[in-house]
Amino acid sequence: MPAISELFVYPIKSCGGIALPRAQLLETGLAYDRHWLITTPDGMMITQRTHPRLALIRTALEHDALVLNAPGMPELRTPLDGEASAQAPKMAATVWRDTVDAIDTGAATAAWFSEFLGMPAKLARFAPDARRACNRKWTGELDASTRFADGYPLLVIGQASLDDLNARLVAKGAPAIPMDRFRPNLVVSGIDAFEEDYIEHLDADGDTPVRLRLVKLCTRCPVPTIDQRTGAPDPAWPHEPTDTLQTYRANPNFDGALTFGNNAIVVRGAGRFLEVGQALDAQLGFGD
Repeated sequence: MPAISELFVYPIKSCGGIALPRAQLLETGLAYDRHWLITTPDGMMITQRTHPRLALIRTALEHDALVLNAPGMPELRTPLDGEASAQAPKMAATVWRDTVDAIDTGAATAAWFSEFLGMPAKLARFAPDARRACNRKWTGELDASTRFADGYPLLVIGQASLDDLNARLVAKGAPAIPMDRFRPNLVVSGIDAFEEDYIEHLDADGDTPVRLRLVKLCTRCPVPTIDQRTGAPDPAWPHEPTDTLQTYRANPNFDGALTFGNNAIVVRGAGRFLEVGQALDAQLGFGD
C-alpha cells in the first residue's frame, strides 16, 4: 500500500531542508516550503547550482521565527509571519523566467548572507499577495501556482527509486547517497522503483480528501552531486550520482535530460495536513 514515508520542506530555496512528521498542504505546496529566496542585490536568484555552500545553511521553524545557522556565522532569525513583514520594503525577485513581488527582509539578513557567501546578497520573501503560475503546458486545464520552487508546488520521489540507484552505486564501488541529494517534498513507500513516473494522481482520504496530480518528470541539474552535509561533491566520486543516472535515466522526451522524481500540483485538499505514515491511493496514467 503506498504511503508517505518522509515529508520535507526547504524554507529557503537551496538551503538546508527540514524533515517533518506533519505538514500543511497549501495550493502552492507545503507550508513554508521555498517561501524565501537568496538573491543578488538586483533580485536574481542565487542557488546551489552556482553556490553549493548554501547547503551548509541549516534552517529550523520555531513558533514565530525562521532560524538560520551556518558555519562561522551567528544565529539569524527572521519572522515566520508573512503578514507581519508585509510593511517591509518590496522588491522584485526573479526565479528562472518569472519575476514576482517579494518582501525585502532587511539589512541584517542581507549582511548575514553577504558575509557567508562572500558577495552581495539579499533574502527575499514571497509576497503574501503575489502569485506565480505553473506552466500550463504541463498542468493542462488546471491553473496551479507555486512560490520559489523551480516550477511546481511539490516534488514526489519513490523510496524504491533511491534504493535502485543506491544498489547501482554500491555495485560500482561508490557510496550510497541519502534522499536529501534530490530535495523532495514527499517520499512515497510501497511503490516500485520509478513507478512515480507513471502515477497520474495520488489521493489521501479524510474529511476533506486530498488529490495531487503528478504533471512533469523532474529533470535534474548538477545539484544531486552536492553532499548536503559538506556543501561540496564527494572528492572520490565528484560526478555521482549523475554518471550512474546517465546510464539509465536519460529521457528522450526531455532531449536526453536525466529525470528523477515527478513534480505535482494540488488538485484539492489545500488546507489539509499530510502526515508521515499516511496511506495514499496511486492511480496510474500512461498517457497516449
